[in-house]
Amino acid sequence: MFPDERVSGYIHEHFVPVKIHVKEQPQAFARFGAQWTPTEIILDPNATERHRFEGFLPADDFLAQLKLGMAKSAFAQNRFDEAEKLYREVVDQYPNSDAAQEALYWAGVAQYKRTGDAGALNETARAFQSRYTDSSWAKRASVWA
Repeated sequence: MFPDERVSGYIHEHFVPVKIHVKEQPQAFARFGAQWTPTEIILDPNATERHRFEGFLPADDFLAQLKLGMAKSAFAQNRFDEAEKLYREVVDQYPNSDAAQEALYWAGVAQYKRTGDAGALNETARAFQSRYTDSSWAKRASVWA
């Protein structure tokens, strides 16, 4: 299904992949509100959507988005230690991806939720002062400085 072995291996290790073809299954395509193909939707075990992304991406960016989706799912289930770990892996493993900026922000939030220590938010704001400085995520974190 995916030409890059890292992507297909990661998907088969962490997800239950389902392929919906827009022309063959238009009702299913519409059910998820997909506007373009491909649309990747990550659902949690309760079938609640936690993350989506559209369009074709290079393998590293695709993997970053998948891991970001897993982190969002863990966060929504109050598994903040797991969420923080996954968010930080996105930043460390895929620092040049669009997902890394969002992951850095949410890693700080997950750490705060896990520990109750507001210093985690301040630390995240400082990280944005040297990294991803022009991103919308840096602006959101700036109030924590």
